[in-house]
Amino acid sequence: MDKPSFWDLDWEEIGRACLDTLTMLGASTFFTVLIGLPLGILLFLTSGGQLLQQKALYGILSFVVNVLRSVPFVILMIVIIPFTKLLVGTSIGVPGAIPPLVIGAAPFFARLVETSLREVDRGVIEAAQSMGATYNQIVGKVLLREARPGLIAAITITAVTLVSYTAMSGVIGGGGLGDLAIRYGYQRFQTNVMIVTVVILVVLVQVLQMLGDRLVRSYQRK
Repeated sequence: MDKPSFWDLDWEEIGRACLDTLTMLGASTFFTVLIGLPLGILLFLTSGGQLLQQKALYGILSFVVNVLRSVPFVILMIVIIPFTKLLVGTSIGVPGAIPPLVIGAAPFFARLVETSLREVDRGVIEAAQSMGATYNQIVGKVLLREARPGLIAAITITAVTLVSYTAMSGVIGGGGLGDLAIRYGYQRFQTNVMIVTVVILVVLVQVLQMLGDRLVRSYQRK
């Protein structure tokens, strides 16, 4: 029997899998930033020595974030299947993959946001306070503006992490390149499919990292 070649691939199906992966990546990155950014800001503000220092609240938030970050993503996907079904009506396909992707990545991103905000010069914050700036103004016009390079780097790291998460979602029928690799590359021993999906994922990660690095350098110069 001849070994399968790259010319035997169903490129139409690979194209659909790429589109599914990009859809999952885009939607999950958007909701991860939407949830993780305010969570990270709250973690920073309520930590010791900051504007809204609340040790009890910080301890609770930090504990929840650490717990969610410590659960392996494959296990997390399985554990929250009932919640995913309740939220989007299904636990498979692209819609079923997005909730676990967001729940898995948002705590990770929140920690990166907290770390980025800690790198802002304390003197800049104190100067804004001395000029009578409100908490909202300090967060929006000082903290987030000064931490832009770090926040962009955090989004880039999170997006790259989500690429690998989207691939793992194929284990529970999440769709995309991961599902394609499992169904054809692993279960049907089609090595050519496995190689192509890995190459596409590597290229996607490289593109994301290059774009992120370019944006970081752009804001650092400013």
